Amino acid sequence: MRAALSEFIATALFVFAAEGSILSLAWIHACALLVAGKLYKDTSTAGGLVVVAIAHALALAVAVAIAFNISGGHVNPAVTLGALVGRRISLVRAVFYWVAQLLGAVVAALLLRLATGGMRPVGFSVASGVSDWHAVLLEIVMTFGLVYTVYATAIDPKKGHLGTIAPLAIGFIQGANILAGGPFDGAAMNPARAFGPALIGWRWKHHWVYWVGPFIGAALAGVMYEFLMIPAEAPRTHQPLAPEDY
Repeated sequence: MRAALSEFIATALFVFAAEGSILSLAWIHACALLVAGKLYKDTSTAGGLVVVAIAHALALAVAVAIAFNISGGHVNPAVTLGALVGRRISLVRAVFYWVAQLLGAVVAALLLRLATGGMRPVGFSVASGVSDWHAVLLEIVMTFGLVYTVYATAIDPKKGHLGTIAPLAIGFIQGANILAGGPFDGAAMNPARAFGPALIGWRWKHHWVYWVGPFIGAALAGVMYEFLMIPAEAPRTHQPLAPEDY
């Protein structure tokens, strides 16, 4: 329960900052609309895309860091699935994590809507001209890179001192993937990150893409790293401290 609470708080902080960066750009551009008389999407410019990528990278790095010693710092149902298929976490703990992550994302999106005077969360959508299946492939590739990074820097028993930079590495790959895939499908890589704004903003179009793609990519990364990169004799234990250690 302590680990689930940690996941709830970390995910809420991440989604609040990440979705908040998009809403703030939407607000700035809405003000520009009144002045210039034209409307454009918040991430359609290079500057807007970079701002969103940096906000996501920094927020995720902090979220992973604050939860790392308690829950392992998953902050993402796809990462939890990757750890589950690699036998680094039990099914019961994974279910608790998933519930906590989804609730954290919903609470963050709700707080954003209340704090911004009713602004509807933007969430994610597939760009015009991009098919749903192309978006699924994008999410698979990007989530694979994210979960593979998590395994290499945070889960691998051989990581050594590399574990100290795990939050930064995970945040960097998140930001880099947003720069690569953001204009096409928003680059969620995180079902909870997509679910919270979708529920509070009631935007469900293409929503299945942000579950199917990340889960497939995470499962592939977990299986590949766990069974191909980690020696068979390595201990199959996850990083969070046991409750009796507190």
